[in-house]
Amino acid sequence: MAQNRGSAISAETEIGTIFNEGNMTDQQTNKATGAATQTVPEKGAKVEGKIVKAKVKKAVRQVPRGSAYIQATYNNTIITITDPNGAVLGWSSAGTTGFKGPKKATPYAASMVVKDLMNKTIDYGVKEVNVFVKGIGGGRESAIRALHSNGLNVLSITDTTPIPHNGCRPPKRRRV
Repeated sequence: MAQNRGSAISAETEIGTIFNEGNMTDQQTNKATGAATQTVPEKGAKVEGKIVKAKVKKAVRQVPRGSAYIQATYNNTIITITDPNGAVLGWSSAGTTGFKGPKKATPYAASMVVKDLMNKTIDYGVKEVNVFVKGIGGGRESAIRALHSNGLNVLSITDTTPIPHNGCRPPKRRRV
């Protein structure tokens, strides 16, 4: 038994001298001593075939004034809020809020779309909007009212519905 102790002590002193010399890396010393330590992978490093991505929370910029685009069709209502440069801060539609079929084009659905959109863009701190309305759907005016009732100051309302200038050629006359 005395011989086993001596060999264990000599192995420890050999490892100790190697540590002091600095010839071994951390992984080699862990293998030599039998110690198990976990190393944290760096960003972009491969771990067992998977690339590790570091999650960094993005600082949300404050946008006090923006633009609201309301597209009200016969089938749906889509509302988008952008910053003054046109970069989208958030959007929502009646379909994404859970309405199906003809219920998507109702004024109630438009008000629920605005409520959902305000929850998505609350971090940006938008207080004032210029509203641009396109289309002739049922959610046109109720969406504007909902924007105001959800705490946004509506600065201007512009109708950007495309109007044909004499339009397409009409179909040929029907013969009966």
